Amino acid sequence: MNITDVRIRKIEKEGKMKAVASITIDDEFVVHDIKVIEGEKGLFIAMPSRKATDGEYKDIAHPIRSDTREKLQDLILEHYHNEID
Repeated sequence: MNITDVRIRKIEKEGKMKAVASITIDDEFVVHDIKVIEGEKGLFIAMPSRKATDGEYKDIAHPIRSDTREKLQDLILEHYHNEID
């Protein structure tokens, strides 16, 4: 899997959400609405989610392996930092 494009949209409002990202995989598949959030331990990503009938949020799309999630997070946060500098 190759991430062939990352797009960052900064959020100007005050709050924990700092940006929204979209990634393109292998120039063929796009995932929108990946959130960049400021947490207690720094920035992290939250995958696109939907509120279920029980009130909990469930990811719509997400990596299965933790190393894939780390790779995505590192790449998105790198682009985020480049965008704000």
